Amino acid sequence: MENVPCTMKAWIYGQHGKPEDALKLKSDVVVPELKEDQVLVKVMASGLNPVDNKRMLGIFVQAECPFPTVPGYDVAGVVVKVGSQVKNLKVGDEVYGNIHEKALDHPKQYGTLAEYTAVEERLLAPKPKNLSFAEAASLPVAIGTAYEGLQRCEFTTGQSILVLGGAGGVGSMVIQLAKHVFGASRVVATASTGKLELLRNLGADLAVDYTKENFEDLPEKFDVVYDCVGQCERAVKAMKEGGKVVTVSGAVTVPAFKFIVTSNGADLEKLNPYLESGKVKAIIDPKGIYPFSQALEGLAYVDTGRVAGKVVIHPIQQDN
Repeated sequence: MENVPCTMKAWIYGQHGKPEDALKLKSDVVVPELKEDQVLVKVMASGLNPVDNKRMLGIFVQAECPFPTVPGYDVAGVVVKVGSQVKNLKVGDEVYGNIHEKALDHPKQYGTLAEYTAVEERLLAPKPKNLSFAEAASLPVAIGTAYEGLQRCEFTTGQSILVLGGAGGVGSMVIQLAKHVFGASRVVATASTGKLELLRNLGADLAVDYTKENFEDLPEKFDVVYDCVGQCERAVKAMKEGGKVVTVSGAVTVPAFKFIVTSNGADLEKLNPYLESGKVKAIIDPKGIYPFSQALEGLAYVDTGRVAGKVVIHPIQQDN
């Protein structure tokens, strides 16, 4: 068993504000204490998400955790300590997951932009054997959101789907899951000109360049429209009669619905065979891996809204 230090390096903020003003890298942050149902994970890689920036700005202040706060949802790492009620995980296991069960409902004070993080066993899954830590850390929030949204739509074999924002973190997973896990008959997705080839490689039957054509003017309508970009008012015009629209961003236009992901290790375990077979791939932006010391640059890139796939912090410094 590894000798776990009392303090660690972590990115942390003590007030709301722009990341470049509020977020600081400190080397004396106390390693979080374990609850009975938690494991302590030595963080090897951490995925970044738009919610990290939004939380720092104070957009969700009503449901926040106390300061000081370590940001970060996605983790891939190694279990170094287990709580007394932990049943399946053991020291040395390689795991991945989204450490916040309810993404915006009082998330943990200590996230994943740190050398260690404490997380409930039920939120983690074994890391797919064929994936690097960086690849695994890119997945949990995005693939969890994609999977939960498709389940809530009751998406099923033989249905058609339109994915708005197919090149982003969630959209790139929706395309792959719809095609390779749920058995979609037809997958259409939107992106900007330079990302159309990525959509095709992910399994889209038709890639629509949103800079040149309006998706709601397509001659076909869809059983499900999955809106990852906040264009719900237009999205409902693209669904079939009796179809469904799910959005994860922006305002909701009836009959669409919106949800916020619930972290669940069991869902990741269900998807592991598709990841290990290569049917579903982790998508990291070509410029999307930043070392721990450059987390601010990574968050700034996420904030551009131009990321293809995900941005990951790797390696996490482990040289206390």
